[in-house]
Parts: sequence; C-alpha cells; structure tokens
Amino acid sequence: MGLSITNKIIKSHLLEGSMVPGEQITVKVDQTLASDLTGIMGAQVLESVNADKVKTEASVFYMDHNTLVVSSENSDDHMYMKTAAERYGVYYSKPGNGICHFLHCQRFAKPGKIMLGADSHTPTSGAVGMLSIGSGGFTVAKCMVGEGFKMTTPKVLNIKLTGRLNPGVASKDISLEALRILSVKGGVGSIVEFTGEGVKTLSVTERATLANMSIELGATTGIFPSDEVTKKFLKAQDREEDWVELLPDEDAEYDKVIEINLSELEPLVAKPHMPDLVVKAREVSDVRPNSVFIGSCTNASYSDILKASKILKGHKVHKDIDLTIAPGSKQVFEHLIKDGILADLVESGARILECACGPCIGIGQVPPVNGIAVRTSNRNFAGRSGCQSASVYLVSPETAAATAITGHITDARDFMDVSVLALCSEPEMYKVDDSSIIKPGDVENPKEVKLIKGENISGLPNRGPLRDKIEAVSVIKLGDNITTDDIIPGGSNILKYISNIPKFAEYLFCYTDPTLVERIKGLEHSAIIGGENYGQGSSREHAAMLPMFFGTEILFAKSFARIHKENLINYGILPLVFKNKEDYDKIHMNDTFVIENVLDQVEKREVTVKVPEKNLEFVTLLEVSDFDLEVLKQGGALNYLKNKMK
Repeated sequence: MGLSITNKIIKSHLLEGSMVPGEQITVKVDQTLASDLTGIMGAQVLESVNADKVKTEASVFYMDHNTLVVSSENSDDHMYMKTAAERYGVYYSKPGNGICHFLHCQRFAKPGKIMLGADSHTPTSGAVGMLSIGSGGFTVAKCMVGEGFKMTTPKVLNIKLTGRLNPGVASKDISLEALRILSVKGGVGSIVEFTGEGVKTLSVTERATLANMSIELGATTGIFPSDEVTKKFLKAQDREEDWVELLPDEDAEYDKVIEINLSELEPLVAKPHMPDLVVKAREVSDVRPNSVFIGSCTNASYSDILKASKILKGHKVHKDIDLTIAPGSKQVFEHLIKDGILADLVESGARILECACGPCIGIGQVPPVNGIAVRTSNRNFAGRSGCQSASVYLVSPETAAATAITGHITDARDFMDVSVLALCSEPEMYKVDDSSIIKPGDVENPKEVKLIKGENISGLPNRGPLRDKIEAVSVIKLGDNITTDDIIPGGSNILKYISNIPKFAEYLFCYTDPTLVERIKGLEHSAIIGGENYGQGSSREHAAMLPMFFGTEILFAKSFARIHKENLINYGILPLVFKNKEDYDKIHMNDTFVIENVLDQVEKREVTVKVPEKNLEFVTLLEVSDFDLEVLKQGGALNYLKNKMK
C-alpha cells in the first residue's frame, strides 16, 4: 500500500508509537508560531520552567491580532513578547508586518516539515506541503523546549479536486462546498489531503485558503502536494532552496474520499452563524449588509485583492456599505501600492486597514446592533465580530466586492463580465524585505535580556495534583457546537485583558450566561456540562484556563473538539465523555457531582459519577493517553513541565 503525503511526513518525524489509527504517537516538531493572543502564555511557560533557548529550527512570535493597541495593555503584551523572543531565541514579527498564518506561509513554511502553531488556523501553511497543526499555547511551548508533539494517529480524508474554476468562482467557494458536504464535524479525527488534477490549477495562495479552512471541517489540518506550483511560489519568495517535491504515492490509500468538480462550482455563501450553513450566493441576494470586509488569513493575498479591485474599478461603494480591505502582509501591501491597485481601491470608496487580523476577531469594524456583515474571513460564529446580535455571511473576495457595489449579496457573474478575473495572478517575483522580523541572531547576549512585563500581565494560574475525591457543582449546561468564542468572546474591549487572567476571567460566558461569573465565584469546585463538539473553533486556551482559574475540575460532554480537549488536559480539567449520551438529559445546572476513588477510576478510563440529591449514577469515559493521564494526575502541563525540568 502506498503512502499519502500525510503519512510520509508523519513517518519521517515519528519519535514514539506506531501509525495505527486511533493510537497516540509522538512526532518531532520543526517549527512553531504564536500570535500576540496566544504567545504570551507560551513566553510565560518558557519563563516559568527556566528555559535556556528554544530547540526548534524556527519559532516565531507574530504581533498580528492586537495591533490596534487600544490601550497600554496591548503595548505591554508586545513589549513582553519582544523581550521574551530576544531572550529565548524566537523570531519576532513586528506589528503591521502581516498576519501570522499568511506571513509564515510566505517566509518560513517548508514542504515536508511539521509545524505546530498556537492558533487554530495554523493549517494555512499546508498550502506548501507542510504538516501544520493548530494547538494550544501551552502545547506549543512544550514543543519549543524540545518536547515532541503527541497526537492521535489521524485518519486521512482525501478531497480529490477535478476540473478548473470558472472566472468569478474562487477557492473560497471550494472550501464552502466542502463544508456543505461534510459539515463542521465532517473532518474530526482526520487530516484533509487535497489531490487530483484540479490541484495543479490552483496557486499556492488559492491552496492556502483551502488549507486555512480545513480546520472549519473539524479536521486536524489540511495539506497539499509540494509540486511545481509550490516550487514557483517559493522561488518567487527567494526561497527556492526550501523546495522539495512531495507527492502521494500513486497507490496511496485513504480512509475516505470525496470528489469536488471545480468546473461545476458557483459562488457560495455561508449564512450565520456556522461556516457549514452554505447556500448559493444567488439564493441570498436579498440580504443587504451594513459592511463588507475583504481580508483575514483566509483571503488577503495579492490576487484576492487584485480581483476585488478589478470588480470595483470604475464603480463606487454603495451608499449603505462600509467597505474595508486588509492585505495579509506588508509584502502584499507594497505590491498593491507599486502596481496602482491601492489607488483604484481608495478611489472606489474602500477603506484600507493595516496588515492584521482585525475584523475577523472582532478588533475593529464591529457591526451595529443587529447589523449584517459580509466577510471573506473563515468564521461567522455569533459574537465573533464583536457584536453578539450581528449576522456575518462568509464569501469570496469576488462576491464581497460585487456586494460592496450593489448593496446586496451579489454573484459577481451577475454584475459584470468576469472573464477579466482569469488574468489576475500572483507576482512573478515578490519583493522580499524581512526588516520587520527581528531575528534571534540580532541579539548578542540573549541570556542578559531583561524581560519587560507590564503590570497588566499576571502570572499563569496553576492548581495542585488531581484530587482523589471530587465534589463539584454544575454552573452551566450547554448544547452542541459550543465554540471557544462562546466561552470567552473576542473583541478589542475584552481581548486587551488576555494576559491579565483575573480580569479576563470576568468575561467567561459573558454573553451566554451573564450571571455565571458571580455564581462560580461562590463555589470552591465546579463542573460544566456540554453537548457534541464542545470547544470547537479557536485554539484560545483561555477557554480552558479561565474555568480552571475559577475552580472547574470536570467538563462533561458528548464529544470534544480536539484542540480544546488538549487545552483542558493542559489545565488539569477532566474531559469526561458520557458513555451513554442519554445521561446528558438527566443532569442539569446546579446538580452536585461526586466522584470517589478518582485516581483508581481514571486509570481504568471509566469514571462513575454520582448525583446524590437525584439518587442518580452514570458512567463516563476518560478518553486520554497514558501521557495525558499523567499530566492530569499532576494537575496540568505546567506542573508536569516543572517536575520534568527540575
């Protein structure tokens, strides 16, 4: 049996275990990335365990989320991460240089390597044949100090692309079609591998859109072959020496195969509030948004914005629309200026934002109450835009640009002759200027660098070892597909406190249940009840850290999203799955749960839970590896690392 690209990379990086689906393995990590939202925790871990220097080939801190700097808290975070980067040998990308995933694909990603990123959209670098996996900041920090990455051997889901996209139809539409077919849970436990003749017709930036949104399928990551298209891209980035050919064997076998004919696709839209609520753009042409945003790590390439400019040229943005555009990197921004594209955009009435995440995470351009936004980003969860009552529709840059002119969601093919868009492509050679990246070698004496930590930055919360008897009260019961944005929302007014754990914790479930924080403060030990796919979305580890900070010891669910489950373990919270899902209906908020002989029960991976006041007893499963169990028993990853590095 031949090997897929996925299994070739895993096999070449395997440190422990065997590649049997469902079994835990450990792989070597070559690179890591973290942003100014997730990297603060990583830097604090390095500081807490007295690390000498990072042991990866390259680790990068990107300042790309909180670049608006609405208060000194953001500036403090950036200064701390800059000095931590200098101290521990990490590359530091300055604010305005670009969005982490987009920029990493341009300047660092290498075919055949493994990269772990403290952000769920790390899979973007899969566009160049790199196995790029999103994770929590704690796990990334462990890999930075030389730990391998422990993962369950994934299944490999093959999305076979045939045909060629027609003008006016974009790679974003391929992603939305995959979501329509598979749903946000269709890729759980799998790595998505894109193959087929259609792949050869897609540029690396188009592939990046698909790899980026593979996480929305619930997949571990997405990956493309490293072929002549990849070689051309790396050559244009003056990195041709990083290219290696990486293709699946002709007889490679996959766990599941779906086929998408690119020639048959048409512009699609994801309706609020899930990326898999997909319909044709023409079916929602009556939707009239207040704003349109073209950007994010999903769709902010030169060719994305060039296509939008071709549609906008000679027209004015509709009087009821606020159009904003954010290039993915400084490199793209400079090319847009040099080629006169920026002038066309500004003349049309577009507002140009800096190269950052911005509206995608609710930092700037927040919609009005009950407003409607059309965006090229990757998620449209309720509240992610910074306004809980707003509705966000996900589209391609072409659909976004046409919508900005007409004032309603518009298939660009109904607006103009889109044949001109077929000529829009990436530059033959990019302008390479890495002056906004501070390299580890730029500091002569790293060990003498003083970490500058503002008053807003609190210490990492920690707890003692797992208790042998747990008695905890349920503070909330939730449904299916609860996202990390539901648990701890985005938006500049909240995220500015991300490194101030006591202050940040005040916003736990603030939109879902505004009474929760006051109630949980009155309890010493608590539990949370969730449904299917609990914790999907962002890798934001605070969704696990903050409940732990308030004393949460148990999280019951029908199933967990991969990254969030990993974060729960890192922060010492037992992620218990109902053995019989019907038991979910028998328990409620304010129930008191009692677990006895915890240490013996977790060893058996079956935990019996009692609810004395209901005379109820039910069985849960602890689906963790031996390593994860040891981390849980020690009270979390910080204790584990400190004990190991003594």
